[in-house]
This record gives sequence, C-alpha cells and structure tokens, in this order.
Amino acid sequence: MSEVRRLLPRTRLLTLTGAGGVGKTRLALRVARAVRSWFPDGVHVVELSTLEEGRLLVPTVAAAVGIREMDGQAMPLLVARLADKRMLLLLDGCEHLLDCCTDLVDRLLRGAPRLRIMATSRHRLGVLGEHVLPISSLPVADRHAPAREIARCEAVRLFTDRAGIVCPGFRVTSANAPIVARISQRLDGIPLAIELAAARLRATPLDRLLGELDDRFAVLTDGDSDAPPRQQTLRATIDWSHGLCSPAERRLWARLATFPGGADLDTAEEVCPGGEIGRGEIFDLIAGLVDKSVLIAERFPAGLRYRMLDSIRAYGRERLTGAEKERLRGRYCSHYRSLVARCRIDQMTPDQLDRFHALQLELPNLRAAMETCYGRPASAPAGLEVASALWSFWLLAGALTEGRHWLERGLRLVPAPGRARLTALWADALLALHQRDLAAAVIRIEECRALAGETGDATAAAFATMVSGIAALAAGDDRRGLALMEQARRRHWEDGDLNAVGINLYLASTFCVAKDPDLGAALGEELVALCDARDAPLFRAYALFAVGIAAWKQGDWRQAEAMMLQVAEPWSVIEDRWGLAQFLEVLAWTASAGGAQERAARLLGAADRVWHELGFSPTQLPYHVRSHQQCETHAREALGSRAFAREFRAGTRLDLSAAVADALSGR
Repeated sequence: MSEVRRLLPRTRLLTLTGAGGVGKTRLALRVARAVRSWFPDGVHVVELSTLEEGRLLVPTVAAAVGIREMDGQAMPLLVARLADKRMLLLLDGCEHLLDCCTDLVDRLLRGAPRLRIMATSRHRLGVLGEHVLPISSLPVADRHAPAREIARCEAVRLFTDRAGIVCPGFRVTSANAPIVARISQRLDGIPLAIELAAARLRATPLDRLLGELDDRFAVLTDGDSDAPPRQQTLRATIDWSHGLCSPAERRLWARLATFPGGADLDTAEEVCPGGEIGRGEIFDLIAGLVDKSVLIAERFPAGLRYRMLDSIRAYGRERLTGAEKERLRGRYCSHYRSLVARCRIDQMTPDQLDRFHALQLELPNLRAAMETCYGRPASAPAGLEVASALWSFWLLAGALTEGRHWLERGLRLVPAPGRARLTALWADALLALHQRDLAAAVIRIEECRALAGETGDATAAAFATMVSGIAALAAGDDRRGLALMEQARRRHWEDGDLNAVGINLYLASTFCVAKDPDLGAALGEELVALCDARDAPLFRAYALFAVGIAAWKQGDWRQAEAMMLQVAEPWSVIEDRWGLAQFLEVLAWTASAGGAQERAARLLGAADRVWHELGFSPTQLPYHVRSHQQCETHAREALGSRAFAREFRAGTRLDLSAAVADALSGR
C-alpha cells in the first residue's frame, strides 16, 4: 500500500504485475479507495477479466467513465472526455487483452495529460513511461523463530485470520507455531493458496493439513519443473484443493467455471445437473465449494450469487471434457436465450427495472452465451435472437457499439431470411440511427422490408415501417417520418401488440417535443395512459419527460416541474446519466421561472458536470439550447456574476446522486 501510494504521484502509468492469486486486484482496489481524494475528477474501476472480446474494450471503458457514445466513435469521445481530467483509471485484469489494453493506454496517456492509470496484469503493458511494480507473495515465517515472531509474520497473519473463520478461536501458540510457519513456507506466501489451505481446517487437523500439503506438492511440482516456483505452488495448491473435493464437487466446479459473471442457485440448478449430479444436489455441492473457498458467495438485491477468482475459474474450465462441454454449451445457450426472453425491457410490465438490473448483472454471461452460439452454424440463429432481444437494453444502457457488434456479427453468420434475421435487421437499424449512422440504417431497413414482404411477416414489416419513419425524421423529412410512424402504430394496434405501440409512442414523442410540442404532449400523454394501464415504470418515465418538455414549451413551468420530479427515481435506478442530465437541466429552467435563481444556478452547475462527463452540451439539443441560455442569463442577472458563479460551482461539486437528491429536495 505504501509503495503504490508513493509511486502513483510519480508516474502516469503504474502496472501491478504478479502471478495469479498474489492479490493484485485486492491491493489495487484498496489503493483506489484510499487515494480517491487525490483525484478531483474521480477514480473509475474497469473490471476486464470477464471481457473476452477485444473490440469491446474501448466501449466498456467509455461506459465506465460515464460516456454514452452516440456516434460509434467511442475512442475519440473517450480521449476528449478525459483530456483535462485529474482522474485515476484502474484497469483490472489486462493480461488476456494485452495488445488492446496497450493501445488503449498509450492513446489515453497521449491525449489526456492529467490522467493517471493503474493496471493489474500478469504481464507488463510495454507502454512508454510505464512503471512496473511486481507484487510479491507475503513474507513467510521462519519455523525456528519464537512463536510471537511467527504470529506477526504477514503470511501467518492471513492464515490465522482465515482459519479463525472456519475454526473460531484459532490462534498461533508455542505448540502450533512451527507447523503454521511451515505451512506458510510450503504455500510460498501466496494469498490465494493460503486461503484455500485455511479453509481445509474445517475438516482437517493442523498437523494433518501440513502432511497433505507435503505429499501433494512432492507429486505435483516434480512434473512441472519448467514453470516458475510461485506458479508451481499455486497450481499445486489448486490441484490439492481439487483432489480434496468429492467427484460431484469437482464436476460442478468445472461446470460453474463456464460462467464468467458467476451464477445464482436457480441458474446452477438449471444448467449444471447431469451425470452424477442431480438437480437436488446442487445446493449442497455449492455449499461445499463455498466452504472450501472455491466459490465466493456475494449478496445482491436479487439474492446470492456465486463466483470464482480468475485462477480457480481457469483451472475449472480446463477440467471440462469434450462431451461434457458439448452438453453444457447447449444448456447454457438455452438458459440465456430463455432469460433474455423473460427479461425483455421493451415489454410494458411492472418489473421493467428489475429486468434491466438482471440483464446488467448477467451481461458477462450473456456475452459468453452469444460467443458460444456463434461458434457453431446450427446455434448461430439462437445467438442472434439473444442479441436482438437485448436491443432496448443496449439502447438504454448507452452500449450502442456493443449492441451493433453482436447484431452485425450474427447477421453475417445467419443469412437465412427467418424471424431471427428480420428482427436483427430492424434492431440494428434502430441502434445505427441513434449513432447517427443513417446510411447503414437505410440498408438494414430496406432489406428488412423486402424480406418481410417475401416471407409475409407482418410484425417485422410494421417494425420496418416504424424504423423507416425514424430514418425519415433523422433525414429531415418530418412529415413523411411521422406519417410512417403513425402507419406502423396503427398496425401494432390492430395486431394487439401494445408493447410495440409503447415503443413507437416513446420514439415518436421524444422526437416531437423539439419541433411540435402539442403533438409531442398528445403522444406522451397517450403513452402515459398506456403505461398506467400496464404499470410500466420505465416507459412511463420517458413519457412523462416528453409531456414535461411539451408543457415547458407551452409556457406551463409548474406542469413541467411536476412531470420532471417523477422521472428521477426510475432513471436513477438504471443509472441513465443521459436522462438525469436532462432532468437537472429542465429543473434549473423551472426553478428560474419560479424565481428561485440560486437553485437554478446550482442545478445548472450540477447539470453541467454531468453534461461534461457525457462529452455533450445542452446547446447541441434543439429543445434545450434556447431555454438553457435564457435560464443562465436570468439567473446571472438576478444574482450578479459573483453569486451566480458561487452557486454554479457548488452544483459542479455534487456527484450525480447528490445532485439528484438536491434537485428532489426543493432546497
């Protein structure tokens, strides 16, 4: 800790290297929390171990620092966003994306002179100016030293701490000190190895534990003499832990290792049974793996999830046999295909927010499922179905580039004109339009319209018409665009597809508030009524926003404020920074209109911070620019430049959650 804190101010890139299990991630996260006050623009952690696609690295980092990339150019946006920031970026687990991480870090350091980066990796990045800090194992004890000195040794302290969890009251005494010291030496002071060994004390006496380690290491390290000593030690320790598991525990270890994002009990019970493992045995087997420190149990609002450290997961994946892997891949893909069908957030249901969180939590596993499906021609359509069903998640999460990556990859693999391709075509076109890629969108729409006509797919034809309307609006042909969207909406009503009607109203009302407030209000109110009938909180928030903007345009600031105050909670739940920036912005206008100029200035400052983090400006939005300028002018004239600047700065010092709380408080 002291060494990392000493080095951080002296280098712009600090890479913590070391063998698996040595504690690089824990150290980096601990340091990141400790030095947060050093960086006025924040500390951002990007966990890369579950990301297996190099092309998604830049969009993932961009999302982590709050960028909602709108035009597919994540790298320029990221550099621009960080150009003047005094920020620490922690990239955790770079070794499997080494070339991509090296390129990213090099470009960021060149374009953002005040940025500092801390990386964890088993290999150095090789970027000019990089300072590499090897993370060694914990110091081990001399078994001939006095018991008090052995107890103070770091490796022994960790062993004692972890042993106390499974054997309450465990401590180092003059009688057991030489054995504990020998164990710390045998494990080479590697934290992960120590934790695995300590977990065995639940069922194994201390002296027998040392004997098992000696026997196991004598067999295993002899056959791997080319590996570095610490790598041999960790491998031998994991092998030893594996050998102490029951056959069923070993099989479940291997099967759960296929989940990069971890799994809950229901998922494990659905995907992992087979052979010697029955569904009813899964819970007890998981409990056994948790006891042995193979699995880590983590509590989330939705319940417990179980995950593995990278070294343990990699070991487990090696243990999957070919036939078992084949059976598992089918269940894995089927499970996540069903999950996205159950968790579609483009459906108007009361649990829209829970669905969003479920998809967010399962994203690493969903990526693995799509990758697995795309690996075989027979299962590629299932992968494309997953990517298509996630279109609204990609949109609301601001992950447009990632969404298009999976959709376009699937479209290349699935040329057949079935439902999977038709849905993917209009979904990809919709995301392309949100990235202002009109040319690509038009190509997709035309193919979708043609295929829908050939196959007689009326649903796909209606969606193609709707997206054609959005494309016309994007091209400046408002009259044709609104007519096409209305035509599609009528067809959805006739088909009884209220979810599609809601999507259409959301997109149409969002556009209309800028140019035709009366129509925007009418469409928004229609969507509010539909959402109230179906109890759909997320769609309702976007509808209320459209109604609020329309009310503001019509001169009713009180109605605009009332609408805005209802959108903050659902947008905060899904962390829609784009929406919350607009929420703060509009409340600044209504505060100024109501004579609360200090509040208006503070909210403008809070909004400005979020806009800046997004790499955007309210003056780039047609329905914001005039109101923003008038609000700022009125507040500055009423308060005077000095008082305005003071309140504005106070707003910029609020993080997003504090700014939203301040806005809702009405202070």
